[in-house]
Amino acid sequence: MTITTSPLEDRIDAAPHDFRVLTGDRPTGPLHLGHYFGTLRNRVRLQQRGVDMFVIVADYQVLTDRDVAERLRETVDGLLLDYLAAGLDPDHATIFTHSSVPALNQLLLPFLSLVSVPELQRNPTVKDEIAHSRQSTVSGLMFTYPVHQAADILFCKGNLVPVGQDQMPHIEVTRTVARRFNERYGPVFPVPEGLLSVAPVLPGTDGRKMSKSRGNAIALSATPDETARLIKGATTDADRTITYDPDRRPGVSGLVQLAALCLDRDPHEVAASIGDAGAAALKRTVTEAVNEFLAPMRQRRAEYANDVGSVREVLRSGNARANAIADQTLQEVRAAMGTTY
Repeated sequence: MTITTSPLEDRIDAAPHDFRVLTGDRPTGPLHLGHYFGTLRNRVRLQQRGVDMFVIVADYQVLTDRDVAERLRETVDGLLLDYLAAGLDPDHATIFTHSSVPALNQLLLPFLSLVSVPELQRNPTVKDEIAHSRQSTVSGLMFTYPVHQAADILFCKGNLVPVGQDQMPHIEVTRTVARRFNERYGPVFPVPEGLLSVAPVLPGTDGRKMSKSRGNAIALSATPDETARLIKGATTDADRTITYDPDRRPGVSGLVQLAALCLDRDPHEVAASIGDAGAAALKRTVTEAVNEFLAPMRQRRAEYANDVGSVREVLRSGNARANAIADQTLQEVRAAMGTTY
């Protein structure tokens, strides 16, 4: 894996213990290869470098775009297994659930007083979330989503947030909240930095962005046979010669890119190695690459799945640490605001 260096990356390398990351996912279903190459791989990389890692299972935020959170316990357990299988180490990463840290959520009220309604209305990420909402009307939770994320980041004094370009507006809201709180009440919070991900957008089996909702994703928890079936049914085209050309050949190029990521090779090189052998040879190459890549994760996942008690203990321990930190932060906030009675 090649990582593009930047001044921020250089600072992380020089002093990893100066940074605390807050990142996480909404428990809406199994994580897939798009999640792995987009975020999970980077979390493990930062963890291995010695950065303090906080990973939130944002169960409350499931309700931003749906009326109910179905089978939430099962989904959270599956998400934990995906995390552990991907390499997150509970000895170095604090994994916790949103709903289990009440002091975190208490920060939302003073934080909301620091942003205006027009600022929330202009947020492009909120606009996009609303446009793709499953609900006929927008809930207040959806509207306050960026400020809720600010509370997620700032409760633990997170100062580094790995994000894609589309999430940068949320980080700006968090930076605004931190600055305004510090200006109004005194220095309590760091002003976090966004660590821009250079991860590729991974196409799914139909050439579009890999997504659970589109039914084109290969889950990290998929069996070898399920993986083979999904790839066998992937969209290709009539041109027998395999090339990497995402604009003209999205289906073929998505499969080539998937194989290249799993093999840690250049996609043009992968395409050239298949040549005019056709789509069947391409799909065999991709299936072998993905199954070999996922094999260690599948083994780890199976081991953890055989001991659900220890997996849930990971969450209990993470919740305990997150609560202790959130309680301390809330105490500092109350002292700064003069609301200790």
